[in-house]
Amino acid sequence: MAKDPGGGGAEQKRRPASKSEDAQEDVQASADVTEKGEELKEELDALLDEIDEVLEENAEEFVKQYVQKGGQ
Repeated sequence: MAKDPGGGGAEQKRRPASKSEDAQEDVQASADVTEKGEELKEELDALLDEIDEVLEENAEEFVKQYVQKGGQ
């Protein structure tokens, strides 16, 4: 028995998408990535602002603890 080198013959081939369909998909994907990036940036900025506030409130204590731990 000879094997079919083409992979069985039952394989379906996708029709190639048109260039405009590809471009639309790329634009949509790019917009999704940009939107997600903006959301992450806003969350990170909020977290950094919160850290800054805590450090400003406890700066002296923070420095003393840091120096003390570093000297041990």
